[in-house]
Amino acid sequence: MPALEMNDVRKVYGGGDQAVVALDHATLTVADDEMVALVGPSGSGKTTLLSIAGGLLQPTDGTVRVGPHAIHEYDRRELTRFRREFVGFVFQGANLVPFLTARENLLVVSELAGGDRKHARRRADRLLEELGLAHRVDNTPAQLSGGEKQRVAIGRALMNEPELVLFDEPTSALDTKLGEQVMELIRNEVKGRGTAAIVVTHDARMTHYADRTVEIVDGRLAA
Repeated sequence: MPALEMNDVRKVYGGGDQAVVALDHATLTVADDEMVALVGPSGSGKTTLLSIAGGLLQPTDGTVRVGPHAIHEYDRRELTRFRREFVGFVFQGANLVPFLTARENLLVVSELAGGDRKHARRRADRLLEELGLAHRVDNTPAQLSGGEKQRVAIGRALMNEPELVLFDEPTSALDTKLGEQVMELIRNEVKGRGTAAIVVTHDARMTHYADRTVEIVDGRLAA
């Protein structure tokens, strides 16, 4: 079963003469162990596609399945549970909670899901160790570098053992060398777990880390 199946998905904002088509009949399948790079100019619909795949937005038309979950049919409460338990997000900025330590930023995910605290702490520490942050578990975001913050964000996205991880411009605030390190880390973490991922990027230099590159222009996926 594919990790993601989007079929003929449209997203329209507004109506009548004011209607804006952000996503136009998009069809995309991502295998359960595949890493896909999504590229396109600003305003092309990349973030909209990512938001629909992760259940942050509902499509106007079309179907969206993440594994067995037909999320286009879900109501708001079901989508909240889905996002909490089955999908991981890494945004442009690390979006860490500034007053929490690196470990606590990961533990929040488990706490929201009502997970076992001891198990969650072990998992958080193991993830941070794998990400090269064992010495930073008690540091707050203000005490971390840009690359370290992104690594904490990646760990947070993996805390709930998601079926799909979505990355929105994870290297946009990083220089080329650090961006390459983060992309290699993303690939290693995703592939090591057999997890599917979509990485939105504007930087063509980063696409070779993905298994496949998909282009989007004016809300349409290139054939």
